Amino acid sequence: MTVQFTKLADPIPPEVYSAFTKWENDPALVHLTRLNHNQADIDRESEADFFELDARLSYNRIYLIYLDGQLVGEMSYQIDPQHLYKKEPGTAWIGITIGEEVARGRGIGKLAMQHIEGEIRAAGFKRIELGVFEFNTFAQKLYLKMGYTEIGRIPDFTFWQGKLWTDLRMEKYI
Repeated sequence: MTVQFTKLADPIPPEVYSAFTKWENDPALVHLTRLNHNQADIDRESEADFFELDARLSYNRIYLIYLDGQLVGEMSYQIDPQHLYKKEPGTAWIGITIGEEVARGRGIGKLAMQHIEGEIRAAGFKRIELGVFEFNTFAQKLYLKMGYTEIGRIPDFTFWQGKLWTDLRMEKYI
């Protein structure tokens, strides 16, 4: 198993658009990767286009995750976004998606987290914050094992399985 990480930059390869669109609409992922206010949000289909990804590159550092040469996910971070729970300057907010089923449950998420933490540290930042939905216990266990601690909860944050769920906010100093 060979896992590689590549920083996304312009020009964005066409296969990235199709992969991001696939993951954005994958019924196995939509409740994990995006904020949903109701069932209509979960059912909504979207397409990753040039303007959306180009805009993301202006405020996010995005890295692609490859398994044996196949694009299987992405991770990103941004500095001091407005949605931080703890408004500490110089904080990196991270996100990760393992989009392809073949890559899930194989330790790639942990490797990706280690990589992005290294990138953040190399950029000179000392604090990371993330949000994880309360029903995503698999991710919570990973973050706890990696040294993240819970700093707060935002109730009634996202919709899934007919009800609203809490968003857990976690942090780690690196």
